[in-house]
Amino acid sequence: MVTGPPIVHTAAGPVRGFWREEFGRPSAAFLGIPFAQPPVDDLRFAAPVAPEPWSEIRDATRYGATALRHDPGGTLIPEPAIAGDSTLNVNVFTPDPAGSLPVLVWIHGGGYTEGSPSSPWYDGRAFNRDGVVTVSLSYRLGFDGFGWIDGAPHNRGVRDWLAGLAWVRQNIAAFGGDPERVTIAGQSAGGGAVLTLLGMPGAQYLFRSAFAVSAALADVPADAARARGERLAALAGVSADAASLRCVPEDHLHELQRRAQSAKRGIGALTDLLEHGLPWGPMVDGELLRMPTLDSLREGVGSDKPLLLGAADDEFTMIAETEQAKLRLIPPAVLLRPFLRDRDVRRAYLDANAEQRAKGTAAVIGRYVSDHIFRALVPAAAEARSRGAADTWAYRFSWVSPVKGWACHCLDVPFWFDALDLERVRGLAGDAPPPSLADDMHAAAVRFVTESDPGWPAWRTQPGTTRVFGGRSAPGADPEITETAYDSVLALL
Repeated sequence: MVTGPPIVHTAAGPVRGFWREEFGRPSAAFLGIPFAQPPVDDLRFAAPVAPEPWSEIRDATRYGATALRHDPGGTLIPEPAIAGDSTLNVNVFTPDPAGSLPVLVWIHGGGYTEGSPSSPWYDGRAFNRDGVVTVSLSYRLGFDGFGWIDGAPHNRGVRDWLAGLAWVRQNIAAFGGDPERVTIAGQSAGGGAVLTLLGMPGAQYLFRSAFAVSAALADVPADAARARGERLAALAGVSADAASLRCVPEDHLHELQRRAQSAKRGIGALTDLLEHGLPWGPMVDGELLRMPTLDSLREGVGSDKPLLLGAADDEFTMIAETEQAKLRLIPPAVLLRPFLRDRDVRRAYLDANAEQRAKGTAAVIGRYVSDHIFRALVPAAAEARSRGAADTWAYRFSWVSPVKGWACHCLDVPFWFDALDLERVRGLAGDAPPPSLADDMHAAAVRFVTESDPGWPAWRTQPGTTRVFGGRSAPGADPEITETAYDSVLALL
């Protein structure tokens, strides 16, 4: 019988969490534990610094401050913004603080500018039920985390990931986790973080395997990052150096960040994204990130780490759909011409997406954006790793939301976490999302974390093999395995 609050001694000092009962079993949660000092004052725009040690028991029963400072509104995942300076923290959920269990470390998404590790969707309760310790970690966002600043270390957000993972390696055994069995995982920008870390030689000792959900790579070129940083500083009326930018209030800097990245909206913002990529995110600085991530994977970095990755069918179609009235009279081939210049390739792409073409130009453009940013990355990463020692497994999420009308961005997250009963899931997945699909997806994730194999043939042994979740298979049929799931994106590679 569990008595008294759980207390764990970390390298910096003791923390007190709380017990809860989920699925009829006890587990412990420890929230808001700092892995670095607050990045304020002289530490603003600095590399993360280890926290000052403490001797008194520290309360860890509430989520810590977040780098997200405002509710962005309209986001699909509930991700609360929590005020405070100590934004570099971790949340640990464990079924047994005395155990030695596999560990899942979750890195949240949000385009590298938004998101929060404090979402109820990222609570590790179902993974705890299945014997997996779960950690969610925070990092600096937008310009604070990724902007180019003269005299400041580049890729501060990446350095935050590294510092958080180093904290896990040093401390997770005290929470019942095995530091030699750590899987890094994340969705969207968090999935991009996973692949970025997988391609970093200096990060390899921090994890055993990688799980990238709808990964969005940034790989911002250094010259583009510098130009954008100088533009933001000019908008602020200061020099583009750390000392000058520290004088700019945080709220004002966030406002200028949006102005510095792009003034376009709607379909213009989508085409800007296709042409120039994500405005903020990991920068190829030649030091921490020596080269673009796929090039690093082709060189064999991370080739000994098992990788599971995939994407939803229509990640960004909802965004294009908002411009449907403007797009309905424009043939899709006309809008695709600047991006697929070869006529035969363009025609082949439209033929492969005949179902979207029948729904109109917005559906085609939405699929193309989804392919370009998310889906094309799946076969590209799998092929880049084809000569490595460890396997790569691909999946495709095809279940269509009855609310949104698409297998859209973020829809798969509550299925992976087996969290269909949580807040705001109905608004995204409807009143009756299939629990059998959550069972299948969550089981695959657990098996990957515990056994480094999600349960279907690897890409290397059967090239192109992909597990389709939520396809058109009849209820009770064998899981749908296909070798053609990503054929329509091959023209993009």
